[in-house]
Amino acid sequence: MSSWNTACQLDDLIPGTGVCALIEDKQVAIFRPDHSEQVFAINNMDPFSKSNVLSRGLICQHQDELWVASPLKKQRFSLRDGRCLENSAMNIESYKVKIKDGNVLVQL
Repeated sequence: MSSWNTACQLDDLIPGTGVCALIEDKQVAIFRPDHSEQVFAINNMDPFSKSNVLSRGLICQHQDELWVASPLKKQRFSLRDGRCLENSAMNIESYKVKIKDGNVLVQL
């Protein structure tokens, strides 16, 4: 199992947005949907466009679940588990996240 990696400080994340962090040579999209300490991490690669852009996507809600819509082709990916709403064959990786001493830690 991979160790926990410090990605950034919680205060670095503007509520309602995402950022990209390079962790173990992998681009990870980290999202803070609101002012709470709830944070999500998924692979930054949009499998439809093959571009690392999901961290710049729009956070949306569908059936009481949080998603990010790709800024390029608008497919939605679950922030909880990386499922693609439009095509289950295009699911992406999601990662465990925890907050410790004000830091956002991600486990790949």
